Amino acid sequence: MKLGKRLAVEGAGTAWLVFAGCAATALSASLPAQGCNMLEMAVAFGFALTVANYAADRAASAHFNPAVTIGYAVSRRFPVRDVGPYIVAQTLGAILGAALLVRVASGRPGFSVAVSDFGSNGYDDHSPTEYAVSAVFMLELAMSFAFVYVHLLMSSTAARRKAAPLAVGACLAAIYLIAIPVSNGGANPARSTGPALFVGEWALDQLWLFWAAPILGGAAAGIVYRLVSRQHSQALSAQLRDGI
Repeated sequence: MKLGKRLAVEGAGTAWLVFAGCAATALSASLPAQGCNMLEMAVAFGFALTVANYAADRAASAHFNPAVTIGYAVSRRFPVRDVGPYIVAQTLGAILGAALLVRVASGRPGFSVAVSDFGSNGYDDHSPTEYAVSAVFMLELAMSFAFVYVHLLMSSTAARRKAAPLAVGACLAAIYLIAIPVSNGGANPARSTGPALFVGEWALDQLWLFWAAPILGGAAAGIVYRLVSRQHSQALSAQLRDGI
């Protein structure tokens, strides 16, 4: 597939992910049951990613996340020359998804793009449960590492690629169940950027963490995957040689 079409897929998929995932809080905040709960938001993001992967018709190679793109590049399974365009497309898509959500949600009286209303990521006073910056950084790094590593594993064989959309969607939902109380669920720099641009002020000041930690986690996952794959290939070659 040509780069232009792939970039369109990345942008559209990331827009859908941000819109559908953040809508779980932004559009239900006025319900009598006090809006959506943590499980509903996590499931919304997981389902949205699963649908995006199936719709892309490239289940294991649609990224929708700069950390994933970095991880694939570091693992040497994605051309470095395409990393920049992919990240730009993902970020623009996230901004578009957030803009559409603001437009829809603003039709509700009293709507605010505060952290509790719009799914923005934060730490310290802007963490849903006031987690410190160091704790949020470590969690974002660890969760991004886990997600990117699962993404790489699920695209490693033809058999695994068939189940990749469900696996990566379930993985994201599980990660968000853990991360929502801490940071409101990040592990994706583009997803964090879209809402932050509309919240402004503190959200933009704290956005650096939600780029730095996921990218470091994604790069680490790419390195580990490459090392493990190399060791596996060497072990397989040794077994074949001994068999012969």
